[in-house]
Amino acid sequence: MKKIVVIGATGTLGQAVVRELKARHEVIEVGARRGAHRVDSTDPASVEQLFSQIGQVDGVVTATGKVYFGPLPEMTIEQFRKGLDDKLMGQVNVVMAALRYVNDGGSFTLTSGILADEPIREGVSATTVNLALEGFVRGAAIELPRGIRINLVSPTVLSEAMDSYAPYFRGFEPVSAQRAALAYLRSVEGAQTGRVYRVGY
Repeated sequence: MKKIVVIGATGTLGQAVVRELKARHEVIEVGARRGAHRVDSTDPASVEQLFSQIGQVDGVVTATGKVYFGPLPEMTIEQFRKGLDDKLMGQVNVVMAALRYVNDGGSFTLTSGILADEPIREGVSATTVNLALEGFVRGAAIELPRGIRINLVSPTVLSEAMDSYAPYFRGFEPVSAQRAALAYLRSVEGAQTGRVYRVGY
C-alpha cells in the first residue's frame, strides 16, 4: 500500500482518480476550496505548507488546472497568463515543493489534455500549456533523483464535462472520468517515467 496525495480530489476527474487509487492505497485528498486538506497550487508557499503538514508520501497526483478559452485576436495577456499561472505553473509548483517529501522510488503524475495534439479554435491557451507540461515532464524525468518517476496523463474531453465544453469539442468522442482515471493508476503503480498517457485518442 502506498501513500498517495491527490491534488484536485474534489473535481470530476480527481474524484474518479481517488476512487481508483483507494482500492489499494492510502489516499490523501486535497482540494482548492473544499476538504480536510486545501492548497492553492499557484502559490508555492501554500504547496510547501501542505506538504510540511502531510509529510513523506509515495506519490503525488495533480488533477487540476484552469486555462482560458477565447479567440486569440481578442485575448488579453492577463487572460493568456491564466493557463500559464494556473495549469502550468500550478503543477510545476507542486513538483518543485513536494520533491523532498516524495519517498525514494515514488512518483508524480500530472495532467494535460488532448488539445496538446488536437488544437481547436479558441483553445490556444490550452494547447500552449498542455505542450509545455509535456516538455516539463520529459525534461524532469531524466533529472529527478532517488528513482522518482514523473508521468503525464492527457485525456480527451470528459463525458461529465460536455455540458460546459461541448461547443469547443464538436466531433470529439468524450471519455468517462473513470476511464481516464485508469491512466493515473498505471502511472502510480507502473515503472515508466517521462511518459504521456493519452486517453481516448
